[in-house]
Amino acid sequence: MGLQIFWFIVIAFFWTGFFILEGFDLGVGAMHMVVGKTDIERRVAINSIGPFWDGNEVWLIVAGAGMFAAFPNWYASMFSALYLALMLVILALIIRGLSFEYRGKVTSPRWRATWSWLLTTGSVLLPVLFGVALGDLLHGLPIDKNGDYTGSFIDLLQPYGLWVGVTLLAITLAHGAMYLSIKTTGTVQQRSQRLAGTLSWIAVPFVVGFAIWTHILSGRGVIPGFLNIAAILLVIGAAWAVREGHGGWGFAATTATMGASVASLFVALYPNVFVSTTNKSYNITVANSASGSYALTTMTVVAVIFAPLVIAYQAWSYHVFRGRIKGPAAAAGGAGAAPTGPSAPEIATSPPAPETDTAPAASGPETQAGPTGDGAA
Repeated sequence: MGLQIFWFIVIAFFWTGFFILEGFDLGVGAMHMVVGKTDIERRVAINSIGPFWDGNEVWLIVAGAGMFAAFPNWYASMFSALYLALMLVILALIIRGLSFEYRGKVTSPRWRATWSWLLTTGSVLLPVLFGVALGDLLHGLPIDKNGDYTGSFIDLLQPYGLWVGVTLLAITLAHGAMYLSIKTTGTVQQRSQRLAGTLSWIAVPFVVGFAIWTHILSGRGVIPGFLNIAAILLVIGAAWAVREGHGGWGFAATTATMGASVASLFVALYPNVFVSTTNKSYNITVANSASGSYALTTMTVVAVIFAPLVIAYQAWSYHVFRGRIKGPAAAAGGAGAAPTGPSAPEIATSPPAPETDTAPAASGPETQAGPTGDGAA
């Protein structure tokens, strides 16, 4: 039982890490057309997540692989019940990846606008779809004693699941705006700072509703749990930090808000991993869905050796690309302006960069957005 609990915690950890890390780059993808009014400004936003977005998605792969290996019954029931929704998730992931890779291949405004819209669409859909999927695990779906889903696609759209999806989207947008406010300069930074405060306050009622609803579904008394209370206080703290001009603390607060929210869902779910609305005796639990002792032991040895190495490598990559992306400077009075004349930022134009999606190497305090190319790892 000890290894079963350990692997439930590991999977919850990777899901939480995925939403924390992927959360800000989903927010950037969703808002890059809002904070960027020109193509250069939009590339500044995209380049800010260029070195990170695909590495962040590794956490999703590891979380899914961990479920498959440690809890095969959970994996089988969840992925079969949510088959159509997960196909939409895969489509959204593909659209985002293609947008990063192909947006800068052609200079045509229509071409780039099309990929920008696709990037925005994929970035908005993903937190909603993931939220619905995770919310349905706690709310429950009609599954029989064999773990087979007996409902329809409409049955997947449970009110709690939809609320979780919208809540994760709201946190993601605030998280992304906070990130851009500390990662960029000029007009993109200014717009992001303004948006960060507004979006943080918008997220507050969603997080409050999520925390209360999650606690009720957990059936664990009247007093909310620590993580539920923490999520509420942290999102309020994020809004306050932006108002006081503390962008770094604001980003830390939205990071913790996302972490506390996702973690609280897994805490509320335990010892179940998939609730059945048909009959409580059909609930899929940690105990009845886990792999054998030998498999869990082998996985533990591999995880203990390699997980720290992967985490250390990703931390190193964040350190290497820690600089700001330098974009167009703000005009007098704070309004955004295209870079012109002597006040424009230094933009490398000689020799001209190829139309590739390679992000600038941000090893120094600032990195400039060139006239061509979008961000990618």
